[in-house]
Order: sequence, then C-alpha cells, then structure tokens
Amino acid sequence: MKSEVSRRGFLKGVAAAITGPAILAGCATTGAKRAAPSERVVMAGVGMGWMGTENIAQFLKLKDVQVVAVCDVDQNHLAAGRDMVNEAYGNKDCATYAHFEGLFARKDLDAVMIALPDHWHAIPAIAAAQAGLDIYGEKPFSHTLVEGRAMCDAIKRHKRIWQTGSWQRSVANFRNAAELVRNGRIGKVKYVEVGLGQGHEDYSNTKDQTAPCEPPKELEYDRWLGPAPKAPYCPARLHKTWRWVMDYGGGTLMDWVGHHLDIAHWGLGLDYTGPVTVEGTGVIPSEAVWNSPTDYDCTCTYEDGLVIKINSKYPMGAKWVGEKGWIFVTRGETQAEPVSLRREKIGENEIHLYRSDAHWGNFIECVKSRKETVTPCEIAHRSASVGHLCNIAIYTGRKIRWDPKKEEIIGDAAATEMLSPKYREPWKLSV
Repeated sequence: MKSEVSRRGFLKGVAAAITGPAILAGCATTGAKRAAPSERVVMAGVGMGWMGTENIAQFLKLKDVQVVAVCDVDQNHLAAGRDMVNEAYGNKDCATYAHFEGLFARKDLDAVMIALPDHWHAIPAIAAAQAGLDIYGEKPFSHTLVEGRAMCDAIKRHKRIWQTGSWQRSVANFRNAAELVRNGRIGKVKYVEVGLGQGHEDYSNTKDQTAPCEPPKELEYDRWLGPAPKAPYCPARLHKTWRWVMDYGGGTLMDWVGHHLDIAHWGLGLDYTGPVTVEGTGVIPSEAVWNSPTDYDCTCTYEDGLVIKINSKYPMGAKWVGEKGWIFVTRGETQAEPVSLRREKIGENEIHLYRSDAHWGNFIECVKSRKETVTPCEIAHRSASVGHLCNIAIYTGRKIRWDPKKEEIIGDAAATEMLSPKYREPWKLSV
C-alpha cells in the first residue's frame, strides 16, 4: 500500500475541483459567491477523526454549505473539529455533541456527514434517515451485509439522499476507463482482477500497544465500542487501525472494496447485483487485536459466468481483461493494451456514465435537486456485499452460494449467521 498514492494526498488533489465550478450530472453547478443563508445546506459532522476531518474540510469550502455542529466521543477530536469549523467561518458558533442522538434532534439540520468505524455505520445512518436528514457516509457501506440492506431500506423509506465516500467515481480517469469497458473497447470481458492491498498498515504507530490499560479521560470508550462486544481498551484497537479488528472493521479487503471493486462493477454494469458464488482463502493472524486477513485470494463468479478475482497480491486498482485487450485503472494512472485505448474518445451516442467532477459538491447539489448522487446507497451496498461474502468464504473455508436477488446464502446455515450483526445490549438494528 505504501507504493500507492496515499489516500490523503490524492484526496487533496481531487478536492481541489470543489473550489471552482463543477459539472455535476443531474445537478446544478456550484456558484462562485457564497449563497444566501436561505439557500445553504445546513450540515453537521459525526465522527471527527481521520476521514471525518477530511470530509468536513471539503464541505467547508463549498459556498452553499453551512456547517453548524460536530459530534465525537473523543473530546480531542471534538475540539479539533469545532476549531476547524470556527476558524473557517471566523466565529465561535460551531456546536459540539458527544452523542449523535442529541445532534439529530436539532430542527435546523438538512444533512449530516458520518465518518465512524464500520461497526457504527448502520445505527446512526438509520437514525439520521429517520430524523429526515440527508447523509454523506463513509465506505465501506456497512459492517455486515444485513446492516447494509437495513440502511438502504431506511434511506429509501424516508426518501433521503445518500452519498458514499467512494470518491473515485468522481475522478475522470476512473470514469473514462469504465466507459471504455462499457462501450466494448476491449471486447467481451473475460475476467477482472481487483487489487485491494494487503497487510495491516500501522497508521497510528500503535501496533505494539495491545496491552489492556485505562482509556484516556477524553475518550468515552464504552460508547466508542457501542454495539461491538465488550473488550478491554488498548491504543491498537482505536483510531485509524480499528479497521484491522474484525469486531469494528473488515481488514484491507473491506477497507478498499468500496473503491476498486466499486469501479470494477461500474465498468461492467453490475451496480445492482452481485456474484452467485464466492470462494476464497486468506491468512488470518493469531494476534489478539489485529485479527483481520492480511492476505487473501477470492474468486467471485457472476450469473453470466464472468469472474472477478480479488487478490491481495494484485496491484491496487481494477483490471478488466477482454477479448481485444485490457484496461487497468488506479489512482492517478490508467494503463491499457493496446496503448491506443488510452486515447479513445466516447462518442455522442455511446454509453456515458454519471459524470461528477466534485464528489462532495455532487452530494450538496443533489440534496438540493433531490436527484440521485454518483454513489447512492444501493450501489454502495452491492459493492460492500462482495467484500462481506469474501470474508465469510475465507473464515468458513467454504464456497458460498449466493442469491443476489433475495440476498440469501443458499444451503449454509452457519455462513448465513455471519450476514447479520451480533449487537451488544442495549443496541438494536432498526428495520
């Protein structure tokens, strides 16, 4: 993963497009002057750690957004988020909340950004939808597949706008590569290779800090655990590296499935379905804390026989291999054989995919227009579903037969149990 363009560095480059006018399919363009208060989308942020800070920073650049509050169970993150908002606006008006329930009770909010660990994706997202808020939520969409379906149902039931942080769909080289595949430039696709990274990146330098100890006074640790099983505090469990703990995340496979597998689906027109069989193997560490697979090799077969291979040894990105050539796309780079494919233009009467050149701006403009975003909930759910099924195949050691229409595992009761969360009391999944 270190050889790739860093997610933070690349995000900053992508986000630069937001500061100017953007071409947003199905949505109005953002104006250069600050909008009148009556025309602004009033927002709040839930989860002011790594990606929450990045996301709110981008929303603060938009002239038709007013961020009024932030929420976090870590007082250090909360204060940093508040100060960032106040500095952007030159005042001290940003409100702070430790818990999202109080925040969602406000009557002045239009939308919320949620950037919490995966095990905290479903409960606040459903609560936000029930409160009538539109939602920008981080990838992967859910911590378990059943949670993902419940989130989609709630978002649709309450007629909410959803944008997933799968921002690669708002970057030109990913869209162009997917359009070339969709328009048959490599002929019939024979198979796809998707690289999602390997190992456990020690983002916070806490790998060796696994001994149980008292949580810091500024952290409401039991609330951070929330619906996850009771576990002793140690620094390795939390900020940034929670993604390597299966109780809170899903390893590198789930951390990246909402990016590169999502793009693979886009190029194939598989946004609203899934594989019919999934099989895979993986290296599962014996450590007591970071216990997600460090390496994996999975094969996902779709109804028409198409195979998507997901392997930790592949280069990070999506590679479609067809009868007439191949196209590989990753952050900042597109490769192809024949090389001339990279110069191909999509004709006026060919398939043109949803164009968004500003991911955060796309969300705000669609909040206004009530049109679907470039990464709506159902698409995000289907991308995440593949990762969930891969992890289930790895942990059971069995080939999983899947019905993508009913969203059911066929003939395997033990594997079926792994589709659903096991919440600690008193937390429950609203349906």
